[in-house]
Amino acid sequence: MLAWNTGSIRRKLMLSVAAGVLTVSGYAQAEETLKLGALGVMSGPFAGWGGVMCQTFKSRAGMWNDDGGVKIGDKTYKIDVVCVDDKADPKGAQTGAEKLISDGIKYIQGPNTDSTAESAKTVMEANKAINMPYAFSKSLYTPPASQSILGMVASYQVGPIIYKWLMDNKGIKKIAFLCENNADPLNQRNEGSAAAKGLGLEVVSDQETYESGTTDFFPVLTKVIGTSPDHIVLSGVNPSDVGPLIKAARELGFTGTMSTETGQDPKAIYEVAGEAANGFIVAGGASTEEIRSDFMVKFIERYTKDWGEWNDVAGLFVYGPEIMVQTLQKAGPAALEDTEAFKAALDGFVGTNPFLKDGGELKYVGRKDYGQPRQVSVPIVVQAVKDGQYEPLFVGALND
Repeated sequence: MLAWNTGSIRRKLMLSVAAGVLTVSGYAQAEETLKLGALGVMSGPFAGWGGVMCQTFKSRAGMWNDDGGVKIGDKTYKIDVVCVDDKADPKGAQTGAEKLISDGIKYIQGPNTDSTAESAKTVMEANKAINMPYAFSKSLYTPPASQSILGMVASYQVGPIIYKWLMDNKGIKKIAFLCENNADPLNQRNEGSAAAKGLGLEVVSDQETYESGTTDFFPVLTKVIGTSPDHIVLSGVNPSDVGPLIKAARELGFTGTMSTETGQDPKAIYEVAGEAANGFIVAGGASTEEIRSDFMVKFIERYTKDWGEWNDVAGLFVYGPEIMVQTLQKAGPAALEDTEAFKAALDGFVGTNPFLKDGGELKYVGRKDYGQPRQVSVPIVVQAVKDGQYEPLFVGALND
């Protein structure tokens, strides 16, 4: 996110923690409390991911609590969400996971990057806790790993869909990839480049990178644009870099299409890049006006009331707590103490998707990519920025 917006997220999170303690203490006298966790990057340039994830979980919990709580078996529980900032540091993810688990929490949303999710995975597996990362490393979800569930569509799943759409609708033939010199974006770049080649696209550039903290993107973009791509992919780009990268590319005269497979907030992009951001393609959000249910509209209103403004990435993150709680309800009270009961419910689980106006099911997929149901069936929503909002290009579904 932008610097001021990141600070706003941090300040609001601090206030929410204080408010949450007061609220739960009132419930504790008469009702059961179920503590759930959020572990992710909630400060720095990536705060637009983990910070929004925490806010989303708290807002959805607030709606459940306002409705009297969540019934699991014969008991009704108020939801208490505990958020921990891993600062995008693998060591922070490990200690954060240990902290949540030591607090009696067995179900955790996050982390947000491959490196932090891999670090947290060790703790999850050892302590039989369940987490829902927003990270794409297949080793997180492939046997013998069993405790992590991918909470979104992976870049290697949606990237080829976007590239094929661009080939069919925009006539692109040459593609370039640019990313930060960091493990997660490098991995996404490599997977995207391989997928593009598999579709028959000519990859004219996929070796250029920039360092974390870069503010002048003209030199690296000059090299990329010099290869004459029809389309540029910003692989694994963090929320604070995407606007400056788009703006610099347009100022250098690039007129082709651009995209990323990571969730972004269109308002934040537009505030930096202005009209240059129009047409930028993003996969994520999982919520457009055309497909929103009345319940999703209510959630957007609640989130906006809680945090001051809507962030489109919250439309993706809300699927995590929703399917987590619905699965706990199906698995029953045994799952509150033993995650084996939760995992046993995954294979045949069919829940209700309250966020789509045409209804639909919530399921666990991923058998094709991971050999087991370890992915949430969020819709594939591909959108383009238009004056600080998203316009949908197409909506799809994951094949299992």
